[in-house]
Amino acid sequence: MRSVLDVILLALHIYVWILIASAVLSWLIAFNVINTRNQFVSTVWDMLYRMTEPVLRPIRERLPNLGGLDISPIILLLVIYFIQSVIIRYIYPNVF
Repeated sequence: MRSVLDVILLALHIYVWILIASAVLSWLIAFNVINTRNQFVSTVWDMLYRMTEPVLRPIRERLPNLGGLDISPIILLLVIYFIQSVIIRYIYPNVF
């Protein structure tokens, strides 16, 4: 059972890095540092968008309009850290 929890924790940790990469890439695209006409950039952006948007969209729908400021990745990161903390502190020690 601990190995299943380890895999879940690893998947959450990888998803945190995917969220960070998506946020950084969106900033670079927004400030025209990276051109989306490049095939590699376009492919990476599409992959990151498809991996993060299904989770971020419901959060964005529930948040009030903050004038162009998107804090949904921050909220999702806090939720992921909360889930990781619950697993590590309460579930993991009680599994044999």
